[in-house]
Amino acid sequence: MTVIATEPPSAIAGQTVVLRPTTPEHVPMFLEILRHPEIVPWWGGYDLERVRRELLGPHGYAIELAGEVVGLILYREETDPDHRHAALDLALHPDQQGQGLGCDALRAMARFLFNGRGHHRVTIDPAAHNERAIRSCARAGFRPIGVMRRYERSADGGWHDCLLMDLISDDQP
Repeated sequence: MTVIATEPPSAIAGQTVVLRPTTPEHVPMFLEILRHPEIVPWWGGYDLERVRRELLGPHGYAIELAGEVVGLILYREETDPDHRHAALDLALHPDQQGQGLGCDALRAMARFLFNGRGHHRVTIDPAAHNERAIRSCARAGFRPIGVMRRYERSADGGWHDCLLMDLISDDQP
């Protein structure tokens, strides 16, 4: 039987990155990441208040590499016992992409959600045209489930498709 942690851990270690619970000190770097021109198409519309409201709290973690914040990862939980699972979102500074850091962060968070929070399934839903994110999720062990049509609002106000992917605890790499 898995014990569900009530307090978030002070750190979740990956092979290369460390995930730390978000604090107000992370806000300036999160704003820098989310306002980067390469990130805005996927995470558009973040200002100071939205970062504070949505990214600080028990389900938000800073992704650190050698003590420096390089990204953020969030989880949401469905706690209904018949549908219990968690969902992830991740943003990594473009200067740090292509090094396996996002994959490492996804794997570390998935392990925490399986072993520390008692989930058996974790999902993620990158934009269907975000090939880099899809490849990173696949390297972390996530499998495509299907396309969710017009699922997410784009930075330009329109809607785009997202690819639903999941990882089951039995499939952990």
